[in-house]
Amino acid sequence: MQRVQREAVLLAGGGRALLLQLAHLAVAAGVAAHSRCRRDRVARLLRTLRPMYAFAFGTPEQVAAAAAGVRAVHARVVGPSYRAGDSALLAWVLATLIDSALVVHERALGPLLAVLADRYCAQMCALGGLLGMLRDALPADRAGFARYMDAAFATLEVGPDARAIAAELFAPLPGSGPLGPLARELTAGLRPPRIRVAYCLRWDPPRAALLDVVCALARRSLPLLPPRLRRPPAFLLPPRDARGT
Repeated sequence: MQRVQREAVLLAGGGRALLLQLAHLAVAAGVAAHSRCRRDRVARLLRTLRPMYAFAFGTPEQVAAAAAGVRAVHARVVGPSYRAGDSALLAWVLATLIDSALVVHERALGPLLAVLADRYCAQMCALGGLLGMLRDALPADRAGFARYMDAAFATLEVGPDARAIAAELFAPLPGSGPLGPLARELTAGLRPPRIRVAYCLRWDPPRAALLDVVCALARRSLPLLPPRLRRPPAFLLPPRDARGT
């Protein structure tokens, strides 16, 4: 994806990707046992976003450092039914990020050209290799990736751990006003219907119309914003002198 496109979708698809990840029982078990996100949501979000922005916007050195940090964390996340460094689990987590970026991009900015979608999938699979994913764990083209996701969606199961974590993560933060509930509603609409039902999230024509309006506004307004307003907050980005233009 071009930089401006990545800036627009990296955060917007985060909630969708997270709940898809938790719909894998092994991922949910690992998060429930090891993650501190339920005690300190903001700090945990920042620890997730900073390496993701390093991957998206950093220099090769910053990407390598972020990948090493993620691998170090994963090495400690081991339990009876999961191992965070397992290639198949890494592939699923990465796949949710790829799929969510593509879905949000299509809804908010329009579909990517096939050649750009293929390039994006290949770039993200290369990132997976830095994190320890085996080369053939994910298809590196859009058509193969779509088949992978169709097969994966049929096997997902939202268990008690996933529902409990999701309820806590999406509870309104103090001072967030209506933004928290709005984000929850929009995230619900971007998920496959079966997964939405499994998380006990309501969806109806008024909510669908709201999502359509928000996406239509994004398609019209995002290309008109100056780059400085599209850019993520500076505290999430690698240093400017190392990132380049």
